[in-house]
Amino acid sequence: MEPLLRVEKLEKRYESGALFRRRKRVTALSGVSFALYPQTTLALVGESGSGKSTLALCIACLEVATAGSIRFEGKELTGLEEKQLRAIRPQIQVVFQDPASSLNPRLTILDIVTEPLNIHRQLSGREKSEQARELLDCVGIAHEKALRTPDELSGGQKQRVAIARALALKPKLLILDEALSALDSSIQAQVANLLLDLQSSLGLTYLFITHDFRMAAHLADEIAVMEHGQIVEFGKTETVLHTPTQEITRQMVRASAGLDALPRLPEGL
Repeated sequence: MEPLLRVEKLEKRYESGALFRRRKRVTALSGVSFALYPQTTLALVGESGSGKSTLALCIACLEVATAGSIRFEGKELTGLEEKQLRAIRPQIQVVFQDPASSLNPRLTILDIVTEPLNIHRQLSGREKSEQARELLDCVGIAHEKALRTPDELSGGQKQRVAIARALALKPKLLILDEALSALDSSIQAQVANLLLDLQSSLGLTYLFITHDFRMAAHLADEIAVMEHGQIVEFGKTETVLHTPTQEITRQMVRASAGLDALPRLPEGL
């Protein structure tokens, strides 16, 4: 089986400094390489500042890599012009950490999920509304909430809406950038179980970015540990959890209490 996503020797550097001072070069990613296969989950685990989110933005074509290669379905993404990237972005969607800040407070829930279809000019008005309602059904949002605004929903419900919106364009890769970390533990488990169900029913591939080894163990087939912009450990989830080779991995495993599989909880919020 060919990888859905292959990243090779990826680098990302930023320059900082005032106009009349010597500019400082900051390396966010240094030689990152990995492959992600269809309908699997790779967890990128690391502390804040390790480069996880920068890597996600580069893969989602929201940041331009300094060097290296990103291949999606065998097609090279680095170096593409903006018009070409617009054709790729619907296939790679991102769910961010804070649903409250990622959802437009002036729109109804139905309008939020319909918005990507409006932007990409797909379907008629009726078809868009029907598809949006189906997506809300898929993520467990009741019909009577469709005409409410985000501030009328709980945190877990808001993240479900963000997931529904990300799925509107039928992506092949979903990047979950700390998408569960703003939720309390019981709601985390419910949304994690939802993600597993969606992956099974829709054939999704996940890049799951987290600092939480417990959640990575629950969701991921493979784990990549990042430190200082590099992947320092990579392997099957069980191997990385039980026989880590790097000290940073051992520290993070020890810091994550209760690494047993999370129980499947009722879906109601």
